[in-house]
Amino acid sequence: TERMLGMLSHFDYEETKDPEKADLLMVNTCSIRQLSEDKAFSQLGVWGKWKQDRNPDLKIGMCGCVAQQKARQVFARAPYVDFVLGTHKIYSLPDVIKRINNGERVCECEETNKPSQNPENYEINRVKSTNAWINITEGCNNFCTYCIVPYTRGRERSRNPKDILREIEELSKEGYKEIMLLGQNVNSYNGGDGYTFANLLRDIDKIDGIDIVRFMSPHPKDFTDDVIEAIRDCEKVCKLVHLPLQSGSSGILKVMNRKYTKDQYLNLVEKMKKQIPNLTLSTDIIVGFPGEEEEDFNE
Repeated sequence: TERMLGMLSHFDYEETKDPEKADLLMVNTCSIRQLSEDKAFSQLGVWGKWKQDRNPDLKIGMCGCVAQQKARQVFARAPYVDFVLGTHKIYSLPDVIKRINNGERVCECEETNKPSQNPENYEINRVKSTNAWINITEGCNNFCTYCIVPYTRGRERSRNPKDILREIEELSKEGYKEIMLLGQNVNSYNGGDGYTFANLLRDIDKIDGIDIVRFMSPHPKDFTDDVIEAIRDCEKVCKLVHLPLQSGSSGILKVMNRKYTKDQYLNLVEKMKKQIPNLTLSTDIIVGFPGEEEEDFNE
């Protein structure tokens, strides 16, 4: 959303706190839960009524994962929408704005593993704070059976490490103190030529002005020794690690396609505790997974 706001600033748009006075309204959607999708369409319905009753020139767009998943169905369900922008085509936003201002209705949801334009061409209009969010990967290759991410976000792509480090250095100069590295599977980051997530953590740790480095969400199967050692050694990398478990039953983990067993997860936790003395862990657990029996739940 912050990057999209940055792109729109090139067209003299600025954010308003009063949506009823806006010329352009966009909902940036998530489809990981049905409730999120329902709320997005409900919001579009409110805006569609404003457009019909008060402001026929109002431009309305649906962006993000629901847009990617539903694509042209959006126009049938919400005919007052001017454009649909999927996750693969976010950097087409400037071109889309030009086209809808010329009277077109636009659906940009073509699946591709390459951004339509270079993301580094556009500034990010960040929320002013002491902490900033940095995307380092996009998409996922894991195909856990409960997750839609590979279908809406595509296969995993990693940003160039030089671009990431340059962005963080600029943030430091602007007064940001804490950064959160983001990815659907953040610790499988691959910067090319053997440059790993551990290398990235160590390089970020050297940047003056940044005090705290966090990351989410990692996958247990990609928590390699070099990553554990980097967390241990890097002064600025937070020692609170979010390590999603999802189930305490190896049978259910197999059905989930998580690619590790309960024992492998527990062994990883013990290894991390030994390497990182002041480690704190948080986790995710799914209960009531299809096929889960009482015994699985008790585990």
